[in-house]
Amino acid sequence: MATLENGRILVTGGAGFIGSFLCDALLAKGYEILCVDNFYTGTRQNVEHLLDHPRFELMRHDVTFPLYVETDEIYSLACPASPIHYQRDPVQTTKTSVHGAINALGLAKRVKARILQASTSEVYGDPDIHPQSEDYWGHVNPVGPRACYDEGKRCAETLFFDYRRQHNLQIKVARIFNTYGPRMRPNDGRVISNFIVQALTGRPLTIYGDGSQTRSFCYVDDLIDGLIRLMNSPADFTGPCNLGNPTQFSMLELADIIIDLTGSKRIFERRPLPQNDPRRRQPDIALATAALGWKPITPLRTGLAKTIAYFESRLRIKPLTTA
Repeated sequence: MATLENGRILVTGGAGFIGSFLCDALLAKGYEILCVDNFYTGTRQNVEHLLDHPRFELMRHDVTFPLYVETDEIYSLACPASPIHYQRDPVQTTKTSVHGAINALGLAKRVKARILQASTSEVYGDPDIHPQSEDYWGHVNPVGPRACYDEGKRCAETLFFDYRRQHNLQIKVARIFNTYGPRMRPNDGRVISNFIVQALTGRPLTIYGDGSQTRSFCYVDDLIDGLIRLMNSPADFTGPCNLGNPTQFSMLELADIIIDLTGSKRIFERRPLPQNDPRRRQPDIALATAALGWKPITPLRTGLAKTIAYFESRLRIKPLTTA
């Protein structure tokens, strides 16, 4: 694999859930990090432990505006990623994906930097093939309430590959499936954070539809390893490359695991399935395994236990499983 010795790396969205862990990992490898975030969904708290690090710099900036810095590599992560956040201002969500990609690519072109786009499994929409492999073009509603995120990310992928074809830019595109772990926001509307907060506070767990819809959950440490491997892969390997855990769980199965780990009561509140909510989501990671030597190694119960411990400390809740 190609490597960058003592280089300067720009991470947009670096104060977010995934971005902050990426900053941690890159600093540990000896890189100099410029973390850029406008704190729409990211927080200073996520990177507070890095502020005094001599190789870490934090800059408040909105990626929909051009950024003029010097860097050797760019991880383009900036965009709200949970439905409750990206649907709050859908126009801005699309602008973040599209204008943000244009600005990041323009910077990469100017400084001749390799650039990685954090795309998403949402480009597959509500898939009619299962599991989803990278050659599947997707089943997306372009005018639905989720389109600002789905189509924004699809357009960003288009821009990345057009910049490669037109300007010979070194690009990498990762399609990230559901990721979880510490530093998730309690109010981000994602199923794992919802279930954990509800379980820890003694409220019923919200089940949409009949709870049979499936997701595949990747612990954040495993994802970060995949992103770095992808960035450091040979120049002719561009992706798109699925990064996620191929083991799928129904929402009811996930709820029962969290109830067991928290010692909470098994009480559910049923609600209708949201519009265009995918019934199934499972990555085919054969390409990542073959090209990157990557596969997730953290069992769901192990990752959930660490995530629950984080939320207990964040919410100042004593563990329900102790006397």
